[in-house]
Amino acid sequence: MEKTTTLPLSFNYNRKGISDDTLLDLYKAMLKPRMVEEKMLILLRQGKISKWFSGIGQEAISVGVTMVMQKEEYILPMHRNLGVFTTREIPLYRLFAQWQGKMGGFTKGRDRSFHFGTQEYNIVGMISHLGPQLGVADGIALAHKLRGKQSVTAVFTGEGGTSEGDFHEALNVASVWKLPVLFCIENNGYGLSTPTSEQYNCIDLADRSLGYGMESHIIDGNNILEVYSKVKKITEDIRNNPRPVLLEFKTFRMRGHEEASGTKYVPKELLEAWSIKDPLDNYRAFLHKEGILTDGQDSTIKAKISAEITGHLLKANAEDEIIPDLETELQDIYAPFNFSEIRPNTTTKELRLIDAISEGLRQSMEKYGDLVIMGQDIANYGGVFKITEGFLEQFGKDRVRNTPICESAIVETAMGLAISNMKAVMEMQFSDFASSGFNPIVNYLAKSYYRWSQPADVVIRMPCGAGVGAGPFHSQTNEAWFTHTPGLKVVYPAFPLDAKGLLATAIEDPNPVMFFEHKALYRSIRQEIPTAYYTIPLGKATLLQEGGQATIITYGAGVHWALEVLEAHTDISIDLLDLRTLQPLDKQAIFKSVHKTGRVLLLTEDAAFGSIMSDISALIMENCFESLDAPVQRVASLNTPIPFNKALEDQYLSKQRLEKELLALLAY
Repeated sequence: MEKTTTLPLSFNYNRKGISDDTLLDLYKAMLKPRMVEEKMLILLRQGKISKWFSGIGQEAISVGVTMVMQKEEYILPMHRNLGVFTTREIPLYRLFAQWQGKMGGFTKGRDRSFHFGTQEYNIVGMISHLGPQLGVADGIALAHKLRGKQSVTAVFTGEGGTSEGDFHEALNVASVWKLPVLFCIENNGYGLSTPTSEQYNCIDLADRSLGYGMESHIIDGNNILEVYSKVKKITEDIRNNPRPVLLEFKTFRMRGHEEASGTKYVPKELLEAWSIKDPLDNYRAFLHKEGILTDGQDSTIKAKISAEITGHLLKANAEDEIIPDLETELQDIYAPFNFSEIRPNTTTKELRLIDAISEGLRQSMEKYGDLVIMGQDIANYGGVFKITEGFLEQFGKDRVRNTPICESAIVETAMGLAISNMKAVMEMQFSDFASSGFNPIVNYLAKSYYRWSQPADVVIRMPCGAGVGAGPFHSQTNEAWFTHTPGLKVVYPAFPLDAKGLLATAIEDPNPVMFFEHKALYRSIRQEIPTAYYTIPLGKATLLQEGGQATIITYGAGVHWALEVLEAHTDISIDLLDLRTLQPLDKQAIFKSVHKTGRVLLLTEDAAFGSIMSDISALIMENCFESLDAPVQRVASLNTPIPFNKALEDQYLSKQRLEKELLALLAY
């Protein structure tokens, strides 16, 4: 008879309704990430991996949650949830290759640790900013709900992450929309070195659910059977009764935030107390006591996992190091988009810019049945500018969704819809408010395809611009925030014809597009517009007027300011180039015109310093220097916030200085 080992147990294990096979599977599932971690800690000391965030002591949470989730259901883990990846049976060599920065991983060496997702295993990894994945889970759950799927989405965060605004926004959205999301808080005692007593002033984080009208549960995160049984019951109920549930798992982090930080800040007696509650040691002892696991069986299981680790490490180690390829890196910033031009029909009607945008959006909603639009007051009210007026009646409240005032969470929700292979348009009520959703735009949407080949099929509409007396918080033209960020596309039409066709293309494009709409042009510019759906390629400027004395390059309201000046000076011969899209930028059209005229004026409503015109000026100097007959001239607005008073606003705008600067350029 094989020898067995028994230890005093720190938990009361209730195995009611759980088979012996499942009990043993739970043990194997916890043991595997523990053994992988122990090996990784050795490799870290040997300098063979660069960083490690240990989940030792927390395996029961990852394993218990993943074991009750269905394979097709998404899990959004953190950097201590190795058990999610191993329980989903990702081949270990792929994980090892990921941590070594090799091509066999999931990010082509572009990101490390668990900063990746994989559609093959329905896992969406974190980014270092922690909070955004919570709202992404909302979007995935929304997609499931709209498609009538009885699915749960599980998302993890730590107790430190619950202090971020994204946490509260995501909970609020999930509650208001009754989304089937399992919000899992791993309360492990410390946010890096900061204890929970300095992070929040409540007894239990589960109590935060009360403010959002949500159900919550507190679970012993070191007791695998409690995790498994309770979460299994909850997920089964959520599938039949969709709603968000907040779970607080009480546990402890036995190692440093990451290995380099150590644990000197943790009282020794606290570490000793929690070491007794080790989820793996206690559960092993329980299985021995129940006669389900013997020492011999345990040795066999460990030997099998050890052999798997060794074999997969050899495979990962044998893989060649990545050889950088510049073309590949540049191509992978954006998801492939095979633009197919749909030419305008010949029947037209006169529309204002605002009407053209509305019609383009409506026709895209008709073309794509999986397109969802979201924004503040866009449903019954039709949006503050009435662009979506009547949409609710035509498309229904599932696809035309009023949102709470939480820009960050709605950007993230849009990303979740994209992960679920749906299209999303978000109306940022004013482009100024993008600052409240800046992080997920520039760090999640923009980098998603480059990091793990996941397109962010999202358009964010950006009503922008001054000239309407709206003051500092409703008047910015902040396109330069986004042209600076690789992975985003930026569109900025000046005419109704362009706005309709470019919006259609932006929605077709699987990449994230910031679509700027100048408020002062909404109802002041009219044009004959084709009635049917049509597209216009991104990255193609329009030469509105041809001449030989100089080139004016501009976009948005600047186009109309330039036209006014040129109408007043019919004796001047000017190339007027409307960029239309700022990223991608039509460099060829810019260089062609500058080579022809030898003089260039760059007109923007933005402040000069740090504007896109600064970069265009540099491009011209680098590529057209020998053709220039005068210095490149930038005409921009004042480097101040945008004032409310009309006289002050007029003084602020670059429009006031355009004529003088153009004449000076021609006289140079």
